Amino acid sequence: MNLSVPLIGVSTYLEPGTRWGVWELEAALLPAGYPRLVQRAGGLACMLPPDAPELAAAAVARLDGLVVAGGPDVDPARYGAARDPRTGPPATARDAWELALIDAALAAGTPLLGICRGMQLLNVALGGTLVQHLEGHAETVGVFGSHTVSPVPGTRYAEIVPAAATVPTYHHQCVSRLGRDLVPSAHAEDGTVEAVELPADRGWALGVQWHPEMGEDLRVMRALVAAAGRLRGPSGAPPRAERGAAAG
Repeated sequence: MNLSVPLIGVSTYLEPGTRWGVWELEAALLPAGYPRLVQRAGGLACMLPPDAPELAAAAVARLDGLVVAGGPDVDPARYGAARDPRTGPPATARDAWELALIDAALAAGTPLLGICRGMQLLNVALGGTLVQHLEGHAETVGVFGSHTVSPVPGTRYAEIVPAAATVPTYHHQCVSRLGRDLVPSAHAEDGTVEAVELPADRGWALGVQWHPEMGEDLRVMRALVAAAGRLRGPSGAPPRAERGAAAG
């Protein structure tokens, strides 16, 4: 039995009336690219469907790393803004659950990767705001685009991906005001913030605006799994008290 493989929790959609097989039932859904990316990067993936926010710390305590997945627009009420007509309907339960997961991961020193919506939620969790609509982004519904992302020198992301890279993308919102202690670590050619992170002394927390699960580049996920592996150690997870020191 290999207990050294890092356990990476991935948040999910919760969709009403979803058709799957012969059924049309509420379903917790996650595009297969997410767990597949975790697996290819050397981790063990588990799904975290929306639950009671007060249980988030208990969930995170069982994990070595956390991925907050992409999904619907964040409710602008979460960052004190009026709703733009082009903002999608709120996913109230998912917002509450994932914000609680982020808070718990940051408090515990559990390595955290936010993808697209997950990056935006990381920013909101730390008091930041979002641009609710970007013209010219996600122009074709249901079709991923691609563009170049350039790292900011001296950041954790730049250590992981030192040069400009072409990434798969699908979003119409982005970071506006950065949350507490977050620093931008990559930009698109138009200046859009494409990655954010916390300084190393605040633990391992990175958000990317694109969708690595839709591409072949494993570097970001491998970095998360490696950070999670440093917490788990060769034979199992260390005591929670050690996590903050181990995550840097």
